[in-house]
Amino acid sequence: MTEFTPLASSIGGAMIGLSAVLLMAWEGRIAGISGIAGRLLPPYRDSAFRSRFGFVIGLVAAPLLVMAATGNPIMQTVSANLPLMAAAGLLVGFGSVYGNGCTSGHGVCGLSRLSVRSLVATLTFMTTAVVTVFVVRHLIGA
Repeated sequence: MTEFTPLASSIGGAMIGLSAVLLMAWEGRIAGISGIAGRLLPPYRDSAFRSRFGFVIGLVAAPLLVMAATGNPIMQTVSANLPLMAAAGLLVGFGSVYGNGCTSGHGVCGLSRLSVRSLVATLTFMTTAVVTVFVVRHLIGA
């Protein structure tokens, strides 16, 4: 079962919101992870490459820093089924391109700007997540 962590979740949410505000203030950019990560690849080698690279490195380094500071391992269960993981990655990538953004861009930044498109996208993400969890936990039994 997933552990209920309201304090840690609230602090994490506040940090995500703060990072989105700071990125908008300093770079004039929306903190959509798919757009930031996608523009690390060619042909996007411009003056903002270093800031995008730093943002992605921060995403990767954050759990490692928490682990180093607390001594507690960051536990994540990931499927060992490589074809399933590849298909899931392709579907997520396709979805973020087709939906003109990812959960962070629409859910954090788009909703705060009162974007109707982001509201529809976020409702779609959340509904799909709820259905997926229900199917995996209660119908498949994984």
